Amino acid sequence: MQSFDAKKSMVPVTKAFFPPIDEYQKHLQRIWDNQWLTNRGELVEELEHRLKDYLHISNITLTTNGTLPIQMALNIMANQGEVITTPFSYVATASAIVWEHCKPVFVDIHPEYLTIDENLIEAAITSKTTAILATHVFGNPCNVEIIENIANKHNLKVIYDAAHCFGVKYKNESIFNHGDVSTCSFHATKLFHTAEGGAFICNDKDLNHRLFYSHKFGHNGPIDFHGVGINAKMSELQAAMGLSVFPYIDEIIKKRKKIVDWYNKYLDPAQFQKLKIREHTEWNYSYYPIILEHENALLEKVEILNKEQIYPRRYFYPSLNKLNYVASKKKEISESIASRILCLPLFAEIEEKTVMRIAKLMNNL
Repeated sequence: MQSFDAKKSMVPVTKAFFPPIDEYQKHLQRIWDNQWLTNRGELVEELEHRLKDYLHISNITLTTNGTLPIQMALNIMANQGEVITTPFSYVATASAIVWEHCKPVFVDIHPEYLTIDENLIEAAITSKTTAILATHVFGNPCNVEIIENIANKHNLKVIYDAAHCFGVKYKNESIFNHGDVSTCSFHATKLFHTAEGGAFICNDKDLNHRLFYSHKFGHNGPIDFHGVGINAKMSELQAAMGLSVFPYIDEIIKKRKKIVDWYNKYLDPAQFQKLKIREHTEWNYSYYPIILEHENALLEKVEILNKEQIYPRRYFYPSLNKLNYVASKKKEISESIASRILCLPLFAEIEEKTVMRIAKLMNNL
């Protein structure tokens, strides 16, 4: 794995991991030999099998991106109703709700975990509520036990946007095993990726069957159909990238942990609020967010870093309740956090001296 020196080039907030090209080409040769490019070929099924074993889950279905599984789950379970969700997530979470003709109902977030505040969910439930769509923020799990209890009490479906959660465990179990459906992203910027891609995990046999046929146009064989569906299938080319990245995943996570440890060592803890990881969580070191005192301080730091060709990201920004295509009341905590949070560069190749340099620039007010 190559190193990355900030003094030699610009430092992006993240960088896709590129496996050795000869290893990717070996998988491409298999595709050429099979003459099979898509429609759930040999490589897709092999990658599903490997991921299922690695993640200790009972099933997984690969998709062409991480947004379509959310849309499919909403289409099947939310029934164009009100969906209680978080305002602190990537825009895909809210846009998927609107796209599927549902109404997002935003609930504010916990000020330290940054996940949806489970204690506010029940007050937001109405006769029109059909589902809860919650995000495990930066790989930090929601309070899944309380959310499950609320959903059971009110007969609601639970969908988890677990885009950042590859490899995350909660109480020694994959976080993907919670909710009616969990979705993940395998976008190029994620620690495990297929260039573009995603997956859904569903432990209910009947619901999983419906999601599965829905992701391939509803097909039940070549000329029969279970029901309506869309095209969310992963291609063999994407699976080839995933199979090439997969052997390095433990090394990637190990290196990212070391980089997080460096940030923790060199950043002044008195100046920045850091993400609080929920108890009993085995985290995956997917992001390194810090929260500054106010937005002006954030903007000043971004300017200083950018002048040094270092490019952190305001993520997530803006608070989703402020999007121009939703109608929502003010969410004070989410709006405050969104205006002050900054993700610092984090990818496997960063060297310690680069982290030291970033920390020095951040620490100097």
